Amino acid sequence: GPCTFFRLPFVPPDKIERDGFKGIDVALVGVPYDGGTTNRPGARYGPKGVREASSDHLRAVNQATGVSPLELGLCIRDVGDFNVSAPWSLESSHSEIEEKFANMLSHGAITPLSVGGDHSITLPILRALHKKVQEPLALIHIDAHADTGDAYLGSRFHHGAPFKVATDEGLIDPKRTIQIGIRGSLAHPDQWRFSEASGMKVIYMEEVETIGVKGVLAEIASLLGGGGLDGKVYISFDIDALDPAFAPGTGTPEIGGFTSREAQALLRGIRMLDLNIAGADVVEVSPPFDAGGVTSLAGANVLHELLCLVAESATRRE
Repeated sequence: GPCTFFRLPFVPPDKIERDGFKGIDVALVGVPYDGGTTNRPGARYGPKGVREASSDHLRAVNQATGVSPLELGLCIRDVGDFNVSAPWSLESSHSEIEEKFANMLSHGAITPLSVGGDHSITLPILRALHKKVQEPLALIHIDAHADTGDAYLGSRFHHGAPFKVATDEGLIDPKRTIQIGIRGSLAHPDQWRFSEASGMKVIYMEEVETIGVKGVLAEIASLLGGGGLDGKVYISFDIDALDPAFAPGTGTPEIGGFTSREAQALLRGIRMLDLNIAGADVVEVSPPFDAGGVTSLAGANVLHELLCLVAESATRRE
């Protein structure tokens, strides 16, 4: 059979066309699109690389937390890739991605867990979720870059600007947005000025080094409250949040990032906040620039941590 995320049952296109997405609680989706990349391409192969790594190397139970997402009574499925028909057109590709997610979300209380693709794919996913929940989402954004730039090389919809556009469109609440791990050289001093000016909490990597993962988790808890089902949260993890020693296969690597173990500790710590998670993604895995598949393996492990978070959150809502 086909290679799937975590060897999950695959929902073939003909079944989706006939029955839709009814009955699915958590949908794992590949979004193999990197038309918004401003540097090295290749993230279009991210879903393939992460599928293979998750199928070959990941097991059912999270040893650290004891969570076994497939044993929580949920219907969790790999629903395949959401491809686009005109990849050279960035805006029409985003429209197609949004339409496909909106169609899926219309079939019930489905939580999307997506694998990109470059970070521009998060924007159409947020648009589709906003149509569903009818309120701005809180955002936990783990990345080397704030991705709140603006027009660049003729477009403002590239992978360096999704969260500015999302704020402008009312998709996320900047005052309930936290960006973690930001670092690297800048094109100009005010490159990420929008993040702080709009009210986002930005934790630069230098501060992470000072306060540690526990301090970061305390900042998330302070910003997003004591959990509960009020206020939906989206989690977006760019694999370049990891130091390139642990994730070289990405479009815009920046030295001085998280170790794999620190990233695991951060995601596992978020579990203790009992957040109402509306969706999540891991993006920017670029297998053509990988070394020995380590970035795809890192992406698969991040995806498993996100699946544990999403599945437990979905269980609390039932």
